[in-house]
Formats: sequence, C-alpha cells, structure tokens
Amino acid sequence: MGIEEFGGGQGPRPDVLVVTTNDVPGFRVEQVIGEVFGLTVRSRHLGSQIGAGLKSMIGGELKGLTKTLVETRNQAMARLVEQARARGANAVLAFRFDVSEAADAGTEVCAFGTAVVLAQE
Repeated sequence: MGIEEFGGGQGPRPDVLVVTTNDVPGFRVEQVIGEVFGLTVRSRHLGSQIGAGLKSMIGGELKGLTKTLVETRNQAMARLVEQARARGANAVLAFRFDVSEAADAGTEVCAFGTAVVLAQE
C-alpha cells in the first residue's frame, strides 16, 4: 500500500475550502451560514476483524483497518463539503472529526464545522 492510500484532505484550489482554523489569512467572513456535518457509519467486515485479531497478538499496524478509517473519514468530509456547497458556503471553518462506536455494529465518523461565505480582503 502506498502513502496515497493513507491520506485525505483537499486538493489544490477547492471550491469549498475546509480548514481547522477559525479564520483564513487574507479573507474575512461575510456571512455565517451555520453548522454543517457529514456522517457515515461503516461496519467492519469479517476478514479485517480476523486479521486485526491475529495482528493484535503480535503487534504492529492494522493496515486494513487504517485504510478503512481513512476511506470513512474522506467520505464524511465529502458529505460535509456537499452540505456546505448546497447551503451556499464557500468555506468551512473550525473543521473537526468525531469518531465513535455505533451500537457495536461499526464505526461512526462525523465531520463537522461552521459553513461560511468568505471574501478576499
């Protein structure tokens, strides 16, 4: 597996900028639209569970689970961007992820932040 399979985030010049900061240098917030989020719940398949169980006995990274979590986070982020775009935002500030167990059935990943309209200063 290459490093590209273990990353996420946006490419250059996205139409909806997503940042973890509360502001963007060189821009001012013209309008606060409000909270947006993207949510997904992903179950674990039997093969990865067996592999993870065996790997936990000898130690090391659980690459299959890592890859699944990266894909899940990217999907949640894409849904957040879709929601922000649909509401007229061109940016999401204070972006965060929340990850939790969903009723012992899988992993819930929520990407959330504040949708805004930014204008260049």
